[in-house]
Order: sequence, then C-alpha cells, then structure tokens
Amino acid sequence: MSGTNTGTTDQDRVWTVAEHLEDVLRTVRPLEPIELQLLDAQGCVLVDDVVVPVSLPPFDNSSMDGYAVRTADVAGASEEYPAVLTVVGDVAAGRGGRLAVGPGQAARIMTGAPLPPGAEAVVPVEWTDGGLGGGPVTGMRAHSAAPEGASGQVRVHRTASAGAHVRAQGSDVRAGDLALTAGTVLDAPQIALLAAIGRGTVRVRPRPRVVVLSTGSELVPPGEPLGEGQIFDSNSYALTAAARAAGALAYRVGAVADDAETLRATIEDQLIRADLVVTSGGVSVGAYDVVKEALSSVRDEDVAGGGVDFRVLAMQPGKPQGFGSIGPDHTPLLALPGNPVSSYVSFELFVRPAIRTLMGLSDVHRPTARAVLRADKTLTSPAGRTQYLRGRHDVDTGEVTPVGGAGSHLVAALAQADALIVVPREVTSVEPGEDVDVVLLGRSAAPGSA
Repeated sequence: MSGTNTGTTDQDRVWTVAEHLEDVLRTVRPLEPIELQLLDAQGCVLVDDVVVPVSLPPFDNSSMDGYAVRTADVAGASEEYPAVLTVVGDVAAGRGGRLAVGPGQAARIMTGAPLPPGAEAVVPVEWTDGGLGGGPVTGMRAHSAAPEGASGQVRVHRTASAGAHVRAQGSDVRAGDLALTAGTVLDAPQIALLAAIGRGTVRVRPRPRVVVLSTGSELVPPGEPLGEGQIFDSNSYALTAAARAAGALAYRVGAVADDAETLRATIEDQLIRADLVVTSGGVSVGAYDVVKEALSSVRDEDVAGGGVDFRVLAMQPGKPQGFGSIGPDHTPLLALPGNPVSSYVSFELFVRPAIRTLMGLSDVHRPTARAVLRADKTLTSPAGRTQYLRGRHDVDTGEVTPVGGAGSHLVAALAQADALIVVPREVTSVEPGEDVDVVLLGRSAAPGSA
C-alpha cells in the first residue's frame, strides 16, 4: 500500500477517491478457500464450478396424487362415459418393488413416486371416482385407513396425453450440466440445488470476519442514560449492519474512550477474530483524535504490528481517512471519520469493496446510474472535492432528489436515502434538470447483490 509502514502522515498530498480506493484494493486479497458443510457455506462465494453428477429428477415421477395409466386406456374418457381400469397397487415415493401397468390397468400413485413401467401419464385423483364408484372425488383416503383403495377398479373421467403430470427424468438438470459457476454467492436456492445433486460439502471462500469499533469518550450505548456532553454511539451499529449486509461476519466492539493505549490494546485483542478492522472517529487533526495518535507511529516490530497511513482525501464528506495493516498477519485496517454520514459514505466507497474483495467477488462496487436532478435550487459543491450527497432515486422516472443538506451529521436524512449523488471535484454547481451520476445503495443488500 502506498505510504504504509512509514509511520508518518503525508500532510502534503491530497488523495483522490480513486487513488485511495485503488490502494485499498491493491492490498486486500481474497481469503483462502476452505471446504464447508452446506449450511455453513451460506453467504460464501463458490470457488469452483459445480457439475451435476446425477440428473434431476433422477427418474420419471408423478407431479400429482392420482393414477398412473396408459394413454390408450383413457382416450375419450368422460364423466358420462368413464374409462374403467383395474387398480394393480400403490406406488408411493421412496418405496421399492415397482409395479408394472398393463392394458386396462392403473396404479395408484403419489406425488414424487416413480412412474411405473408401462404407464405413460398420470391422471389426478380429482379426475376419478377414487375407486368409490361415484362421481369425482377431492382426494384419497389414507392407505392405513382404507387399504382397499390400492385394489379394485377406478373410473377415470378425463383423457390424458403422454407425459401429463409426469416430471421427466433430467427435466430440471441433466448429468454433466453445469450446476453453478465459480464466483456464485451461495444462498438458499443454490444450497437447495447442491443438496439435490448430492453435495454435502462445497469449496468456498469464507465470509470475512470484520471487527467494528468506534472511538470517543462521549459515546454511550443506545439504551443507557446520557450524561452531560454525551451522545449515543450510532456509528458502530451502522457500520456493523452495513458490513453484514455486504456479506461479512461482523462483530461490534463497544466504544473505546479517547485513550491511545486502551485503543491499541483493544485492537490487539480483537485481531484473533478479524480479517478486517474498521474504526470510526479519531482520524482528523484534533488534540483527542485517538486513532491517529495510537496507530500513526506503529512499526512492524511493535506489538500491534504493521503500519497505518492517515490521509487527506479530495472528497466531502469523508476528507480524513486512514488505511494500513496491523498485527503479525498484517490485518487490513480502515480508519473512517467519526461524523455519521462521513463514516457511512466512507464505508460504501472503501470498506464495502474491501469486504467483497476478501469474499472473492469479481464485482465489488455498487451499481451506478445516470439520473436527472430534481431539486428546488442549484446544488453547490466545494471546488477540488468530489461531493457525495444523499438522495432518493426514482427508477421509473430516472430522477434523483436530494435528501437533507450537506452536513455530515444528518443521520435522519441518511435513513431516507437510497442513493448517493456524485458531484465531481471539477464541478462547483449543478442545476435542476441536469444529469448526474448516482451510486445506488438499495433498500437491502443480499450478499451476492452489487
């Protein structure tokens, strides 16, 4: 990473957003693959292509409860002139000893049971008298209560073409087909497919373990009373939730007071369960910016290990940023500013791509779009800084509306936003009706979504 392990702050250089992100992604590497049980692999990224070893379904089977028949035997059948067939027995799912259906015969069959030899179609039980000799029935009686239903005669009231109500062998996937490609994020449907083709384990990149902590002696956990000069800690909750939404296993650490040694000790204790550490607060130029104080002088031989750079970025919000590695395994650390909006915007731009890189995903960025600015007045932006404003994006109209002001403390506005309006650093004003770039945040983010 550029400038890391120097233990100094480059006060003279102003980094662009793209330069800082490039430095982060150049350093972060995908986690090593491991073999996991299916349920443990949920949310993980598949490492290898998976080929189907056995066709699904593995045999022709019934999609209905009814009777397996030969099509010639029910040709022209109606309620007035039903086809009368001899029932030769039951075919239940998972039962052995398959029956054969000959001319003038039928086998009572249950959903999922294999189609017996000789049968060409299944007529639903509702199209028959159920063997009771009357009109159409609505279902079958339990075999244990009426075993005679597996014998005798059944009257079929409708015709059936070949293959009717039959799930053909291989109609889902065939042996040798590609079931899932490498890079797929495994969720319930993918795990269902893996289980259906007999895979008990799968090789994946594990979900990254992200430790999130906020700093500040003024921070109080939600639910506790506030003292004078105190505020509730929202950053650690927001960043932990955002990390989980991005696909990580995220652990929130209670707020750390403004003491450098305490912070360094806390981070050191957390490294055992961290693939990535994210801090918020303490990275600016104040006398109590504890993250900067604790980590800017870190050396490889120190107990914390690694090195962290603190930078000025040409962006608003989120101007002060820190990035480096710590500990014997050189665990990546991203130090974000403490204002809630600055912290969240920084997460979206830098931390989320880092998490998805650790997961082994090829596309690590949020989707973007062009939209028409809908606003009551001109948007202004400081020269030389890329500005990220909260907005509401209307997919149907292709418009985006600013939400709240530019202040980096406006959490209520952030809660209403589903996009970031991007004003390039060379632009100082945007008029209503002009096109702008927007970063689409979405209302919810499944691990595999962009």
